[in-house]
Amino acid sequence: MTTRRDILQYGALGVAAGAVPYGVAGTAKAASDSPAPGAITIPPPITNEERAARISAAQGMMQAHNMAGIVVEAGTSMMYFSGLGWGRGSRLTALVIPADSDPVVITPAFEASKLAELMVMPMEVRTWDEHESPTALIASVFEGQPSERSIGLERTVRHFVADGLKKDGGGREVVSATPIVASLRQIKSAQEIALMQAANDITMAAYREVYPQVQAGMVGSEIGAMMNEVTLALGAQPTFSSAQVGEASAYPHGSKKVYEVARGEVILMDCGCDVHGYKSDISRTWVHGEANAEQTRVWNIVRKGQDIVMEMAQVGGSFGAIDDAVRAYYESEGFGPDYKTPGLSHRTGHGIGMDIHEDQFVVRGNETPIAAGMCFSNEPGIYLPGKFGVRSEDCIYMTDAGPKLFSERSISIENPMNL
Repeated sequence: MTTRRDILQYGALGVAAGAVPYGVAGTAKAASDSPAPGAITIPPPITNEERAARISAAQGMMQAHNMAGIVVEAGTSMMYFSGLGWGRGSRLTALVIPADSDPVVITPAFEASKLAELMVMPMEVRTWDEHESPTALIASVFEGQPSERSIGLERTVRHFVADGLKKDGGGREVVSATPIVASLRQIKSAQEIALMQAANDITMAAYREVYPQVQAGMVGSEIGAMMNEVTLALGAQPTFSSAQVGEASAYPHGSKKVYEVARGEVILMDCGCDVHGYKSDISRTWVHGEANAEQTRVWNIVRKGQDIVMEMAQVGGSFGAIDDAVRAYYESEGFGPDYKTPGLSHRTGHGIGMDIHEDQFVVRGNETPIAAGMCFSNEPGIYLPGKFGVRSEDCIYMTDAGPKLFSERSISIENPMNL
């Protein structure tokens, strides 16, 4: 078994130790043509052919919504459509997808050479100089289209871009492109699901490696660092590794107070990684040493809450109904009501894919019909402020036959990793 010293050495050795680091842009350096025994197979990244199909589907939806096109700033939606990994700054770089012609990338003139190095799909690039308006350049992409067609903005596009398009857009209405972008992104293809499966497999393998190494006296940051190192060694890029010890577990995102692992204390870990741009998100809770009756009862109730999610997650059902059913059960066990603690203080789950949190959300009032290809977390935690919290989290992908899990759910508080 790998020791904590070995784990920390992996981080120092990096690729020499067999790590295959993946960046958010989905690039990788293969350490070997032949995987090590027991290694997790990493599927190939999304192809330009699949991205071209996404663009075509988006264009069909734009025409149905009477849009001239959509504007996407740097981020996961830009990567979704183009594979281009770019950082946001004060100067605008944007992907512009017209409804009736090929996409165009708008960027500052001095960035053009760097942009060319990073381009994954062949696309026209139009540049603007420092004294020019980038939104006027965007508007020029839509010239020739009927003036009544609107300009759609991806949901994370900044306000100054919207303001500029209202000024420079020739009177076109500026609207949300969420009905297009979110509708496409929330339905995962077989290749997207394969990449997410690899990410989940790596996170669970890392959990199983780190779990036996957790010792009394450790603090959450040390445990998280171990998780990061093992994740890297297994071939993925860690995105987050949180370990909440003792009372810190009573608050969904932990506490600034530092608690040490000790017998009888709860440990709640929430970790994820990235494989070619697609994420995992898995939480596990256990007790160092022997769990007491209250800790075991709460853990078992949360496990039943997960069962309810699996039962309610059916194609054609609603996300809000899942959340309602979990809260009704928790209230019958003396927790809540609603978001009150002791109880479930957050939504039951969230969509996941290229972002850790994306559409659709498993929350009251979300009447969006569940469809095959949707992926979301199953994490109905219970938190007892001042004492401890329990969250078991596994992610689901929907099929026509019902929900399927990316990771096997924990058997018990005594065996959270199913070893």
